[in-house]
Amino acid sequence: MSATNFSRLIDGFRKRRVLVIGDLILDRYIWGKVSRISPEAPVPVVDVINDNFMLGGAANVANNIVSLGGKAAVLGIAGRDSAGEVLKKLLAASGAEPVLIEDSRPTSVKTRVIAHSQQVVRFDTENRDHLSGRQLKSMLALVDEHVCRADAVIISDYRKGVVSGELMRHLIKTAKGKFIAVDPKVGHFHLYKGVSLITPNLLEAAEGAGRPIKDEASLLMAGRSLLGKLRLSAVLITRGDEGMSLFTRTAVRHIPTAAMKVFDVTGAGDTVIAAFSLAYAGGATMEEAAVIANHAAGIVVAQVGTATAAAAELKKSLMENGH
Repeated sequence: MSATNFSRLIDGFRKRRVLVIGDLILDRYIWGKVSRISPEAPVPVVDVINDNFMLGGAANVANNIVSLGGKAAVLGIAGRDSAGEVLKKLLAASGAEPVLIEDSRPTSVKTRVIAHSQQVVRFDTENRDHLSGRQLKSMLALVDEHVCRADAVIISDYRKGVVSGELMRHLIKTAKGKFIAVDPKVGHFHLYKGVSLITPNLLEAAEGAGRPIKDEASLLMAGRSLLGKLRLSAVLITRGDEGMSLFTRTAVRHIPTAAMKVFDVTGAGDTVIAAFSLAYAGGATMEEAAVIANHAAGIVVAQVGTATAAAAELKKSLMENGH
């Protein structure tokens, strides 16, 4: 496909609306430097320089869609706490439409301590219980309200309680005929039967297929197994510095990485599923959507912290690599 046609596809993102459903996460970054080891224990002492918050989980998927030029509504649950207030403000600033159920459970927060561009430690504050009957009823009603206006639906599953069998069955029935993509989580693969696409990494794909992935032959077996077992249209397995592999019912395509340098893979999966879904909803083939997603991921892994790719950066990356 020519650079002109890829550019036209990316320009078409602005006409597309994606509904993102899943676990909302607030990413907190504490930045500092290390010059000594604690006398109390063999651990580094981080002198804090800065502290900031970013959107994570389903919220970051929606942020990526908007950054790429599309429209996004994000449906999830947030706590009635200070982290929830920060999350809502960041979502409003991002341009995504927040469709939030507010609850007494704490907002999911991942706190990462970064020193000299390296993650020193991460600690999480969250409640991973499944949604209660009342919460689930509210969630399903919001799905009914918003899915009809979406060109595509993304499920962002981080196993924080939002994605369940009841939700998936209801969504697949309600969104019949629409493109549904899932960023999967280990232990939940049985929930995704009948969606359009899943985007596991190698470890997730191996778990979902029930077999280790050690070489190209086992990779092919795992991808084809997932396609058949879950009745999918496609599987996109992300493979780190080896790029990604797209499995459809008729072909397998290995796509080499577009990343020139890798500083941080945090949130790269969010970027992949956002870019792929926008492209496919806009008329790209599965293969074209995978190439676009690969280049979008290459942009974000070159940055430290949860990041997004912009449409102009994506066009530039594709053009510089001969697309």
